[in-house]
Amino acid sequence: LLALIGAIGFGSLGTWQVHRLHWKLDLIARVDSRVHADPVPAPGPADWPKINAADYEYMRVTLRGTFLNGDEAQVYTPTDWGPGYWVLTPLRRDDGTVVFVNRGLVPEAMKAPGTRPAPEGEQTVTGLLRISETRGWLFSQPNEPAKDKWHLRDVGAIAAARGLTDVAPYFVDQEMVSPEAWP
Repeated sequence: LLALIGAIGFGSLGTWQVHRLHWKLDLIARVDSRVHADPVPAPGPADWPKINAADYEYMRVTLRGTFLNGDEAQVYTPTDWGPGYWVLTPLRRDDGTVVFVNRGLVPEAMKAPGTRPAPEGEQTVTGLLRISETRGWLFSQPNEPAKDKWHLRDVGAIAAARGLTDVAPYFVDQEMVSPEAWP
């Protein structure tokens, strides 16, 4: 009886692994085709309700606007060299809408905005569209908006804490501008 239960259990796990393999290979192919595609304009407010991970995540997009450097958020992430922070800066577009841009990673010593240059004036950003992170992994710490401590790239929560409106439900991982610059 135990051998039969074990065989059924292991057979189910094997079947699950094969299904997961095909799902993962499809995901890799989809992401690879989007990452290497020519950039398209970032979706505007009319498209926001239909944005989902399956159809939009990792799409290469471009957008233009002015960074709201004073509303930047630093999102904690562990790195090989210690604590690091994703620098999420809102970009106000000409139509008044806001898209958060992940400008890159900085070490803890450069977390404070005054320790690194901030882009001024109108900017053009090219990068990958990413879906807002509203929940983390099993052991992730929750965001603490009242303390301005962020562990998830949740653009809705960050925008609310900053008093920003007309914010896209996604963010853009900016392509590297210069390998020597932070972020």
